[in-house]
Amino acid sequence: MEDTETMFDTEGVTKNFMFLNRKAPYGTIYAQEVLELVLISAAFEQNAAIVFMDDGVYQIVKGHDPSVSGMKNFSPTYKVVEMEKEDAEEDEDIDMVWKIIVEKESMEARGLSTDDFIINVEVLGSQELSALMAEQDVVFGG
Repeated sequence: MEDTETMFDTEGVTKNFMFLNRKAPYGTIYAQEVLELVLISAAFEQNAAIVFMDDGVYQIVKGHDPSVSGMKNFSPTYKVVEMEKEDAEEDEDIDMVWKIIVEKESMEARGLSTDDFIINVEVLGSQELSALMAEQDVVFGG
């Protein structure tokens, strides 16, 4: 039987994770839970495709004010996610690739453009997104 240290040694193991943000930012816990998973994956230097589609695109729209509902605005935390992405791209010692993606059809159906978002995103059509999804080791949805 392997000892516990060997059994849980993940050094050098990199997986491709996709995080699907499909829900509006407030009213359920899904959006915040997916954000927490994204931040955890950063701690373990895993590859991540963070996708906003359907009403999930509203999570990164500028100008949220959920105070009337008594909830906290967590959208600015995605700026930290964007910084992590940029750090990974610039630091050759960090071996992780992050993508922040908005599904084109979801964005357009809601009358949004990339200028409406608090972070820089890559826009992919549903077919491109489907192909990317097929390349992932793990897909989380919320």
